[in-house]
Amino acid sequence: MRLLGALMAVTLALPSWAGAQTLDQVRESGVLKIGYREDAAPFSYKNAIGQPAGYTIELCQGVATSIADEIGVAQLALEYVPVTASSRFDALTSGQIDLLCGATTATLTRRETMDFSIGTFIDGGGVLLPVAAPDSFNDLAAKKVGVSAGTTTEGALALALERHGIDATVVLVDSHEDGLAKLEAGEIAAYFGDQAILIFLAAGSAAPDKLKLGQGQFTLEPYALAMRRGDDDFRLAVDRALSNIYRAGEAGLIFKNNFGAKAVPSELLRALFIINTLPE
Repeated sequence: MRLLGALMAVTLALPSWAGAQTLDQVRESGVLKIGYREDAAPFSYKNAIGQPAGYTIELCQGVATSIADEIGVAQLALEYVPVTASSRFDALTSGQIDLLCGATTATLTRRETMDFSIGTFIDGGGVLLPVAAPDSFNDLAAKKVGVSAGTTTEGALALALERHGIDATVVLVDSHEDGLAKLEAGEIAAYFGDQAILIFLAAGSAAPDKLKLGQGQFTLEPYALAMRRGDDDFRLAVDRALSNIYRAGEAGLIFKNNFGAKAVPSELLRALFIINTLPE
């Protein structure tokens, strides 16, 4: 009886989503919980009026519309849950969010604990520098460099410094805005991150003419939407929604909405849209 009581206590303590698949939970509640970062423009951020915005946010809104049709509800309420680069995966696995909609790189290591949709974007790691700074990686020796904690760039930067034998001090920051502030204040000599994010970070700075993007990329960052591992029906619903968005040409419009009317998707990104237009 004591063992039965203990097992019942453990069962009651499990998160509410543990006994049901995500689509069932969403159908019952009428709510899809979306995790988003507030500092990852143009992919995921809080806009001037305090609302979630960005390229990946718009993709997820399209996914939500498709899922509503699939499960037979008129409309899903979207609950936006702010997360950080460090907290986002815990929020996902704990059930605090259903879908992670940000600038998230799909890696094999991450696939050990979560699932990913088909691709949503292709980016690469880069570096933001003062305009007068040399572009050479070797010039960072004995200097402080910044990177956002909990990102793939953090690990890639450590490997790159080791591979080049550069003894630089890595300063971990909580957000891209924090990294930019430290760079502008001269507290770090360079700030590393995904190139698209760095471009928008510099454009929104107080003095964009004093910053530049270093040449070249030192990582490949294939973005995707993250979800809890092992929920095949939900993953299929997300993949079907994204594939339909690509098939309808909506991804190009979403790209221009967030990167600018004159922006043009790279050949690699256009290929991603084509490859992921999966047949039914």
